Amino acid sequence: AQNVPNSDWEKKVTEYFKEKLKENNATNWVPSLNDVPVHYLKPNSLVKFRCMVQDMFDPEFYMGVYETVDPNTNARVLHFGKYRDVAECGPQQEIDLNSSQTVTSERQTFYCVPVPGESAWVKEISFLTEPVQARVSPSTSYTPSRHKRSYEEDEDMDLHPSKQKEQHLGSGGDIHGCVEPKRLETEASAGHHVISPNCSPPLDLNFPLPGEKGPACLVKVYENWESFKVNDVLEVFGVLSVDPVLSIVNSEERDSSTLDPMECMDTAEEQRVHSPPASLVPRIHVILAQKLQHINPLLPACLKEEESKTCEFVSNFMSELSPVRAELLGFLTHALLGDSLAAEYLILHLISTVYARRDVLPLGKFAVNLSGCPRNSAFTEHLYRLIQQLVPASYHLRMSIESMNHSRFIPHKDYTANRLVSGLLQLASNTSLVIDETQLEQGQLDTAGVHNVTALGNLITWQKVDYDFNYHRMEFPCNINVLITSEGRSLLPSDCQVHLQPQIIPPNMEEYMSSLLTAVLPSVLNKFRIYLSLLRLLDYSISDEVTKAVEEDFVEMRKNNPESVTADDLHKMLLVARFLSLSAGQTTLSRERWLRAKQLEALRKARLQQQQSVNGNEL
Repeated sequence: AQNVPNSDWEKKVTEYFKEKLKENNATNWVPSLNDVPVHYLKPNSLVKFRCMVQDMFDPEFYMGVYETVDPNTNARVLHFGKYRDVAECGPQQEIDLNSSQTVTSERQTFYCVPVPGESAWVKEISFLTEPVQARVSPSTSYTPSRHKRSYEEDEDMDLHPSKQKEQHLGSGGDIHGCVEPKRLETEASAGHHVISPNCSPPLDLNFPLPGEKGPACLVKVYENWESFKVNDVLEVFGVLSVDPVLSIVNSEERDSSTLDPMECMDTAEEQRVHSPPASLVPRIHVILAQKLQHINPLLPACLKEEESKTCEFVSNFMSELSPVRAELLGFLTHALLGDSLAAEYLILHLISTVYARRDVLPLGKFAVNLSGCPRNSAFTEHLYRLIQQLVPASYHLRMSIESMNHSRFIPHKDYTANRLVSGLLQLASNTSLVIDETQLEQGQLDTAGVHNVTALGNLITWQKVDYDFNYHRMEFPCNINVLITSEGRSLLPSDCQVHLQPQIIPPNMEEYMSSLLTAVLPSVLNKFRIYLSLLRLLDYSISDEVTKAVEEDFVEMRKNNPESVTADDLHKMLLVARFLSLSAGQTTLSRERWLRAKQLEALRKARLQQQQSVNGNEL
């Protein structure tokens, strides 16, 4: 309000919040939509949201600056329209749509959902790091913590005082005049398709995975929106808009005849999807947004920054890395029924990540097929629960003829509603996908089933999912850690097959696996979580000297038997050596790690050959 149009007040707002959020863990003080139900939060207050971009809507026009006029006194007042959904208008005021002062601006709307498959421990730890004062009570009795802002600042945050809304609506004034032009076109006209429990189907919040909870949000971005794309994981700080006036405007528009049907090109279905009730899908007007490297709340948010705190955290943890690795190896060995070789490969798998792409080839992916898994003991189910306790995001896909034929794996474009309908494979980077083939029975895959199996194969081999846009397919690169459990060799491709050799067969699998978790101290479990997230983010290189030694070694191995070691085998050994080095906290390859990688690969291959000769079938 203190600034005249065309001044740089917008930059001041962003800078103000950027500085404020750097102070004394201030980010923890901001209430999070991930932890707090929407109806507990104060409208027009500052909130944060950790989310994945599920879809992008068309850019939206709004009145950045508009002028209201009092018909009685002709007094004119200028208002700013940024960070709000509904124009601010006093009881005796109307918007002058023909004012020369009006400035139309543009913003981008992203449809965002909580990170698919986010582990319960991520939510719990994020919630526990918030000060008690930041955990809010229902908004009717909401009293903001005075540690955060003074009363005056708090008033500044209330961008749209509810009193004015009530007066304005109660006055029977020109509601249409007090809504931004784009709202008249889309959100207001959603009144053509009323969202009421009696007459329309429940709104599909479009979560990629079944059984997901948490709010979906329309995130409105005002600057640099080109840097965000579908499937990015973001943390946004912005103004919460759950304005009931939107629903009232919608119903008013429906009842009135002022809207010319020819002016509204959107279908009823599109209006319904793009303008859902704010109580179900709140709006966040973004002040600050950042892409997240990871979602592990135990790590600093950005590890690339050369901040002293971050460097200190990393160096302290690296100094105690080897006992953490040893304990994790022991934990996973027990989980894999006493098989320490399989546990070594599982660690390498869990810290693997696509670090680069050469043409279409993703480098760094390490999909593991754990064969020889017990069929009827729910082994995979319990193994998945343990992995879920270690990684920030995961999903357990039970492969069956039924699920292959009837599940929607690939996201597709719905042109009627003008939205991207989500599928199981629309996942955030570094999600762990555990595929259970042990339940697969004989049966017939239909067309959908064949497409789904093909999509899984493409995900594993090329780390991409081809989204279906009806007339064409569009490649979306991804970075998903895939672990396949099976009895024999998996029907899906993998980078590495490890045959499980259980040393113990517990009489009660559930009891055995549960006791493993209860035996681990929470502090140790947290170290495992930091270990697996941190090592994924480390840089790695091979010196010229070691490269030369590896080449000579490869030539030597092929001398005796050229068939025994192929270029593919060399690539696999280098991959194992890479993750073996990183698992020990080393960011360059040493001679010792190379020899250890060769040894592990030899043991793994010998085990596969032994199994093949025992069974007499291809594994």
